[in-house]
Amino acid sequence: MQMYEDGLQRRNANYAPLTPVDFLVRASEVYGDKVAILYGQVKRTWRETFERCVRLSSALVQMGIQRGDTVAAMLPNIPEMVEAHFGVPMAGAVLNALNTRLDADAILYMLDHGEARALIIDTEYAAVAQAVAAARPDLTIIKVQDTFAVADGNVLAQATSYDSLIAKGDSNFQYLLPLDEWDAIALNYTSGTTGKPKGVVYSHRGAHLTATSNVLEWDMAKHPVYLWTLPMFHCNGWCFPWTIAARAGTNVCLRRVDAKVVFDLIREHCVTHYSGAPIVHSALADAPDEWRTGITHRVKATVAGAAPSSTVLARMEAIGFELTHVYGLTEVYGPAAVCAVQDSWAALSQRERAEMNARQGVRFHLQAGTTVVDPQTMQEVPRDGETIGEVVFRGNLTMKGYLKNRRATDEAFSGGWFHTGDLGVLTADGYVKLKDRSKDIIISGGENISSIEIEDAIYRHAAVSVVAVVAQPDPKWGEVPCAFVELRPGMACTADEIVAHCRSLLASFKIPKAVRFGELPKTATGKIQKFALRKQLDLARAIDHG
Repeated sequence: MQMYEDGLQRRNANYAPLTPVDFLVRASEVYGDKVAILYGQVKRTWRETFERCVRLSSALVQMGIQRGDTVAAMLPNIPEMVEAHFGVPMAGAVLNALNTRLDADAILYMLDHGEARALIIDTEYAAVAQAVAAARPDLTIIKVQDTFAVADGNVLAQATSYDSLIAKGDSNFQYLLPLDEWDAIALNYTSGTTGKPKGVVYSHRGAHLTATSNVLEWDMAKHPVYLWTLPMFHCNGWCFPWTIAARAGTNVCLRRVDAKVVFDLIREHCVTHYSGAPIVHSALADAPDEWRTGITHRVKATVAGAAPSSTVLARMEAIGFELTHVYGLTEVYGPAAVCAVQDSWAALSQRERAEMNARQGVRFHLQAGTTVVDPQTMQEVPRDGETIGEVVFRGNLTMKGYLKNRRATDEAFSGGWFHTGDLGVLTADGYVKLKDRSKDIIISGGENISSIEIEDAIYRHAAVSVVAVVAQPDPKWGEVPCAFVELRPGMACTADEIVAHCRSLLASFKIPKAVRFGELPKTATGKIQKFALRKQLDLARAIDHG
């Protein structure tokens, strides 16, 4: 090997650190006149977007932001959020995109833990901004006054205006690139439902490779039109701000997800791609047919978050939307596995195809591996579709680790894999199929019951829009399944009908022993908050016991 090393070291001529920032640079150089952003009356090209991002990076440096500092952003899916994904790292800083549904206490924890130097915040979240300003007078607050915000921007009169910041920036600023592709580009916090949220650190290398993998998994052609139904604060929008730049596509920004508005935008701008949780796709599938009038082109969508039901997948196929199921977690940059469709599936019935597509699948092109293992031995489980183990990942699409938490990082990476905490099986063709989160498995009379299996059965009922199944304490069996059901608009159903429906599809011990109706609590990304449902059961139990 020595002869291949002598004088053949890395040089400026043959090596540059990988960074998704370069996707923006190239888009502006090669496709500068192509539309980059559409939002209301806003229409900007890639050349204009590049200039604004350079100005943002310049202004941040002028205010004292240094390489490695954290800049937080609490913004909906508006143009400024797209710009932050480039302008912040171009200042050498790390972007901390914050969940817009969190309260001030949660936001303050993240700002403190991440040592944020500045916060870019939409005026609609003025109450949070005021609480932050009172608790952190050292923090620079930059307000974004969006045309469609519901709050009065004057509430943040003392804050720096984002528009004035851009105006002050130098368009000729020599923006910063990472010194090492392992440098951090983003900080994202886990949901924290079982304790303080953990700060997940992404690298420039990982973000670049994930963005590239998105192109490969979707066979994404040049100049896609991408509708932002997925929150950009969620795993940096699964790295799609960088993916769309790589393909010089168009970002169709959307402040709030509304089914009719989504169809209107798809029709108006000939949207080619969008992403979202099952709840987003369910809302579109359940929408009145007339809302889809005039949409004749094929629309591609990805679904992740909770495991989608085969019913949702079948509905989307029926209305002409091509749905790709992807799977991942915050710790793997969002999705890092895909249910890769095989040609042979075309001969299957729609229901059979949907069931095949509901699996979590195989690794992304640029992820080294994903499988299911016995967490004690770290040996892969048999490919029998029955033996349950833990789903694990490893490779370049995996976080650097948890910020300021060496112990949690070491535990997560033990055995040479990232441990997801999800339980699954391997099917005969090597695809991962999720069975449950380890904390969501229901153990009834010694039998392990997958809540996902029950949910999938209930989803097949025509009246059901959303369902979640959790464990309900039981004096005889220890735990029994309890189903929370949200019905489709204008439809009715009883608990007895749900139970009778399940009887035809499930073993008797898997049938829900209780069914509750009503709107289900969800996160900003559409995930059902099962912990909140468990709390409802605990409260009801406490009331029953006086």
